[in-house]
Amino acid sequence: MKGLNLDRRALLGAAPAGLMLAGGSDAAASDSVKTGAHSGPGGCSTPKSAIARTRYGPVRGFVAGDVFHFKGIPYGDDTGGANRWLPAKPPRPWTDPYMALVYGANCPQTLHSWRAIEHTFLQDWDDGFLGEDMLKLNVWTPSLSGKRPVMVYFHGGGFAFGSAYELPSHEGAQMARNHDVVQVSVNHRLNVLGFFDVAELGGEAYADSVNVGMTDLTAALAWVQENIAQFGGDPALVMIYGQSGGGSKVTTLLGMESARGQFGRAAIMSGGGGNIPSGEQSRDFARAVIKRLDIGTGRAALEALQKMEWSRLIEAGNAVAGEINGPARGLPGPGAPPPATPRVGWGPTMDGRLITLRSYFDAAPDASRNVPVIIGGTSEEGMRFSQNPTEAEWRAQLATTMGGTRANALVDAMKTAHPEKAIRTLSYGVQGLTMRNNVQRMVKLKHDQGGAPVYQYHFQWQSPQLDGVAGAWHTAELAFFFDNTKRCEQGTGDTREARALATKCARSFANFARTGDPSQPGLAWAPTDPTRCQTMVFDDRSRMVDDPEGDVRRLLLA
Repeated sequence: MKGLNLDRRALLGAAPAGLMLAGGSDAAASDSVKTGAHSGPGGCSTPKSAIARTRYGPVRGFVAGDVFHFKGIPYGDDTGGANRWLPAKPPRPWTDPYMALVYGANCPQTLHSWRAIEHTFLQDWDDGFLGEDMLKLNVWTPSLSGKRPVMVYFHGGGFAFGSAYELPSHEGAQMARNHDVVQVSVNHRLNVLGFFDVAELGGEAYADSVNVGMTDLTAALAWVQENIAQFGGDPALVMIYGQSGGGSKVTTLLGMESARGQFGRAAIMSGGGGNIPSGEQSRDFARAVIKRLDIGTGRAALEALQKMEWSRLIEAGNAVAGEINGPARGLPGPGAPPPATPRVGWGPTMDGRLITLRSYFDAAPDASRNVPVIIGGTSEEGMRFSQNPTEAEWRAQLATTMGGTRANALVDAMKTAHPEKAIRTLSYGVQGLTMRNNVQRMVKLKHDQGGAPVYQYHFQWQSPQLDGVAGAWHTAELAFFFDNTKRCEQGTGDTREARALATKCARSFANFARTGDPSQPGLAWAPTDPTRCQTMVFDDRSRMVDDPEGDVRRLLLA
């Protein structure tokens, strides 16, 4: 992949671990986190009425466009130094109002290279700033009183990078304003800081170190249960959802007993269901990393790790994971089938304590039997502007992974199904088909469980930007499900069609949070099953379709 201008999120796709990032170079940020970029009515004020009470102390936000904004609220203490790899400690209580006016730090991570100019334009990335005091969440609400559904979003980036505000689509003001919900987003520990087993060095206190990135999320959900009523939310109506790596966070939480009862609905977007490593695999990986760092053993080694620059830890981990995992095989990118053998790295581990099941890989877990679930993806999951093959080049590329006969059959079928699309756009759609297969795999697991219903969607709205060749890329749907086509106009054009579709997408998720049924007037959304594969297709004409792209996607299963 050297030399390609790839979107890092597209590289990770639904993979839970093993594809990791090194470095730590600085990058300039865009302006997408600035308050002035809001989509609603004008005006911004900081009235004393914008104060909510939490169990740790009062927080003071601001009002913009008739929505209360609270950014960077602590749900845990600083995770740096001696707190590295320990479960989140509660925030230290405060008396004076905490100024929840700006986003908090993001987990230390490798920043974007900004080489893919067109892709960066469409997605409008913002890396923010980094720090280990990152256990912060953000709340948007139309009122501090009432009992509204609560929608808790987990960002993508695998389990290695990303943040609650890296994309302008993540801002929740439009959901609060237009759909009468309380919107929440969360930062938490990632990569080596969130998923590294140091129990052999530190003892029982560090027994959960290999999964503290996930225990951060349960801590955030516990904060929601305890405090969201003070923000006009109903703790009995909590929906969790996430895209790409965020979808994998959702499937992991669906299998964690410690998360049972913290939410009542879930949506998995373009990710989920990975084949995560065992506790033994992750222990062996950690031993090899520690040996490579040459810091000895026991408590002294742990203290050295807790003082070490995070980028050095990631670099050592990357090198060891590469040696253990070997090269990835098959089609890369979002939706690629989970590997038969788990790959070690930065992601959850089936430790037998917190995580006892490879959720949505082995089975739909009993812990969430009664939780209705939505699962879906986009049509051009593999979009990257560095890829612009001729038809002959595309056929040859596919032939290297699936053989010439199958490659030609797939290209022919895709051209027949979508003669309106350019070869370039069709080439991006192969990963969309693999995602469709991954969705069907997870749908079957949930349906066969015989509990709450499962729904599925396929987002295929084609962006008009940059000559219309990008299609519905990985993350494109977020602007619509957050009702943020204006804020994300670099990708959507904020056309009349885009705004109309965003209303439908956002309303469906808000209704799902409210009732467990994503239907809306004029757009009934039926549960799905693994035979008919009933799917809500989101496009200029949204509609229910039985198994869209079914014949084509099955060519990848042969």
